Parts: sequence; C-alpha cells; structure tokens
Amino acid sequence: MKIAAAAYPIDWHESWASYEAKLTRWVETAAQEGAELLVFPEYGAMELASLAGAEVAGDLEGSLRAVSDLSERADALHARLAMTRGVHILGASAPVWLGERPVNRARLFGPDGATGYQDKQIMTRFERETWDVRPGGKLTLFESPLGRIGVLICYDAEFPLLARALVEAGAELLLVPSCTEALAGYWRVRVGAMARALEGQCVVVHAPSVGAAPWCPAVDENVGAAAIYGPPDAGFPATGVLAQGELNAAGWVFADVDLDAVSQVRHDGQVLNFRDWDAQPGRLAEVVPVPFHAFKP
Repeated sequence: MKIAAAAYPIDWHESWASYEAKLTRWVETAAQEGAELLVFPEYGAMELASLAGAEVAGDLEGSLRAVSDLSERADALHARLAMTRGVHILGASAPVWLGERPVNRARLFGPDGATGYQDKQIMTRFERETWDVRPGGKLTLFESPLGRIGVLICYDAEFPLLARALVEAGAELLLVPSCTEALAGYWRVRVGAMARALEGQCVVVHAPSVGAAPWCPAVDENVGAAAIYGPPDAGFPATGVLAQGELNAAGWVFADVDLDAVSQVRHDGQVLNFRDWDAQPGRLAEVVPVPFHAFKP
C-alpha cells in the first residue's frame, strides 16, 4: 500500500467552508497519488479555533473548548472524505472534552464508514502543567483491512513500553502524529519514532505540524518534517528511512509499504529485535555498585 504522511500547516479560517476546502484538497491530493492511508498531525485541528474569532483563538482555555465543540462536525467531514475517496484517514488530533477536562484524541476513519480513536497516554509538561489536557483511554489496536495499526501521539512515541504493548498485540504499523515547537522537540519525536521501528521491527509514520500560527498560543510555532521509517534491516533501506520530507516543508510525503516485509524481518532479519525483547532482564535491570578501584587489570 501507499502511505501519505502530512507535514501540515495550521491555518486561519474565516469560515467552515474554508476549512472544509482545505481538508478536501489535502485528502484529494493524497488520494490522487494512490495513497490508501493518510496521516495528519497532532493538534492540527487547533486551526478550528479560528472559527470562534481572534479573542477565543488566542486564549488557551477558550481555544480548547472551541475546537472540542466542533469535533463532531470535523469527524463527520473526515468520515465523508474517507468514504468518498476510498481511503483510511488518521485525522489531526483534537482536544475532546471528557468529564472535567479534555483529552488529546486522534480518530481513524475507514472507507467503509468504520471509525475508532486513540487518546494520548502521557502528557507533555505544557499539556499537564499549563493547558491541563488529561491522559485518555487505553491503547487500541486497529485491525484494519490495511493491517494491524497502532497510534502513538507525539510524546507517547518517546516511551518504548507503549510501543511494545502495541507490537506485542500485533501492530505492524505505528502512526505518530506530532506537534513540536522547536527543532529539539521534533528530533526527540523523530528519534523515538525511529527507535520504535528498530525495536518493534515495524513501520512507523511520523506526521508533524509545520509553520507558524501566531494567533494560537498553544501551537504558535511548529517545526518538523514528515517521514516514514522502518527497521534498518533486510527488506528495508539501510538507513531505515523509507521516505522523508524537508524540514518545515508543508505537503505530503509518500512511501510504498509492504507489511509482509515486517513479518519477514521479524522472522528472519539480520537481527531479531522484536523476538529478543524478552532477553532483557526486565523493566529495570539489577545494577550492582562496585568501586572502580575494585577492578583489576
């Protein structure tokens, strides 16, 4: 199958029609290139806050509620585009109010009308300390016609045990939508995504937000490059990079992916990281302090 990873700018919209036209254009562009799975970034839905006006969009709390209030309408648009264009879409994640506070939720839409969602598991300092966005529900494995898919939203991709839980459940493909304001943040997620591809011997799709949105303090600066990674092993590029866009260049990055290669490399790769995970001593290895002078030449 062909996968499309978005490097997606967060734009100001004067009307719903403007947002609908943008999303439709992005989906149509990828579908015309033959993509079957389209991955949008973390918090890309924050552009919907512009529809509430500059005062609300410029307020951290107000922007959360404005986007959450439009989430069902945005979901319906994504679902319609997935069905009419015959593609699977991981929509840009959005704050969705559950109880007292919102979660950070990404929805997966199928061409047959099927939908599912994944909530972010571990919050960044900004989400936890300033924005008060909360962790959501458990990890989900999507058993789709394209393959078994897991989603790790941005910071979640930096934690190997989350990815391990998904690949042990059967995931062959991990989707990593991200939103990072600095080059260091982008590289943290990128290094995490590549490490998860190595450890799990699977394909990882990294889709970031890019560009400036000075009217929205939550996502005012966005740095990243879209990419699709695999393990640097048999059946994959020696670098592990299946496709990669330029830094901060908006647009789609495409890669043709055969998930049979995941099964093959796990069974008979040059190394067997997926199989050998349990050769580690456990979550924390026993460490014995020994004074350096105790070592003898």
